[in-house]
Amino acid sequence: MEYLQLASLLFLILMLPLTNKANVHGPPTPGYYPSKRIGSTEFDQVCTNLWGPQHQTLDQGTLTIWLDVNSGSGFKSLSPYSSGYFGASVKLQSGYTAGVITSFYLSNNEDYPGNHDEIDIEFLGTTEDKPYVLQTNVFNRGSGDGSNVIGREVRFNLWFDPTKDFHKYAIFWNPEEIIFFVDDVPIRRYPRKDDDTFPSRPMWVYGSIWDASSWATENGKYKANYTYQPFVSRYNNFKISGCEPNGPARCYLVSGHPSRSRGLSRRQNAAMAWAQNNYKVYDYCQDILRDHSLTPEC
Repeated sequence: MEYLQLASLLFLILMLPLTNKANVHGPPTPGYYPSKRIGSTEFDQVCTNLWGPQHQTLDQGTLTIWLDVNSGSGFKSLSPYSSGYFGASVKLQSGYTAGVITSFYLSNNEDYPGNHDEIDIEFLGTTEDKPYVLQTNVFNRGSGDGSNVIGREVRFNLWFDPTKDFHKYAIFWNPEEIIFFVDDVPIRRYPRKDDDTFPSRPMWVYGSIWDASSWATENGKYKANYTYQPFVSRYNNFKISGCEPNGPARCYLVSGHPSRSRGLSRRQNAAMAWAQNNYKVYDYCQDILRDHSLTPEC
């Protein structure tokens, strides 16, 4: 009898890793795909080069930007927005990319230097034996580079290799919430709780590739190594749909929810829980070294 019980227990233990492994092969369907509600826009219809023009090319709808020892490159939208859905498909470089950041984000840093708002999707470069880290971040009236920085970083690994193909990444932002999407799966929702913790001033859309060796990879442990240059990132399938500050009073805004103006559906919440349970690797609200008096939303 004891032998049968031990055998049954051993069988269950052996099955657990298989069950968990199968569970992380792919996300449950979110049931709603906001990217399908928005048509793709040609890059040069909504954006322009911001810096490093010699490190940027546009070919058949795909924007390629790269970093080498001389320069990186960045782009910016032609208009600012007060809310909207902002997405692009991105393909990253494989191999050693430590210290290098590829980004797609919203910011008003040029309008409010030292006191700007920002909503980030950043791909933190890595060594050849480790996966990319996708960092989401929210700044509200913070410089981002000084003692008053109050970052709200939540980081994820991904359930696919982002160097093998293009995948969709998006920021949904309205006066009530921010939702980050990966292939239409919501991975993080940041609701508005008060004016002090939520960005509300108009922002521009940006993208860039640059050297952030001081912190990007394992807090600066691994630096950019230019023997591997150029570091290349590619963008296409731009989906920029937002309300401009001085635009029409009535502006159609795609919702992050299939039937409401805010929040997520039950299926979307289940997909987000799956992503966070299996792939979240850092959450600022759970960091015991942070001063959480500066992040009351936690």
